[in-house]
Amino acid sequence: RQTTYKTAVGIRISSQDAVVNHSISYKYFFSPTVAGEALFSFSDPAAIGILIEKHTSFGPPGISWFWGGGPYVGFGGGRNFGIQGVGGLDFLFPSLPINLSIDWKPELNFTKQFSFEPAAVGLSARFAF
Repeated sequence: RQTTYKTAVGIRISSQDAVVNHSISYKYFFSPTVAGEALFSFSDPAAIGILIEKHTSFGPPGISWFWGGGPYVGFGGGRNFGIQGVGGLDFLFPSLPINLSIDWKPELNFTKQFSFEPAAVGLSARFAF
């Protein structure tokens, strides 16, 4: 049986070049395979990103790979609105309420400075419940 969780809250450490970089992460599963993740970034610029993610079991219990995307908005700086994709691996420890994930989250910025950031990678650590 695949180990699952419904909600997780923690931090995401990311590459600095992304608009939505170091963040507070809140992840909620709407179904066993579809999650929404909100990212609240307080660096310069401050930003909020929303991701809808499709999760699929991968390997031993507790591991899944995921992909998805969604919009973001930044408050300040030269880039302040765009879309982001995401793909990565998610792991829930079998006997601890700790969730870890590693992801690639490229961003396409639409306003002020139209650009693409392909090198946005991150590591998240969350408390799962």
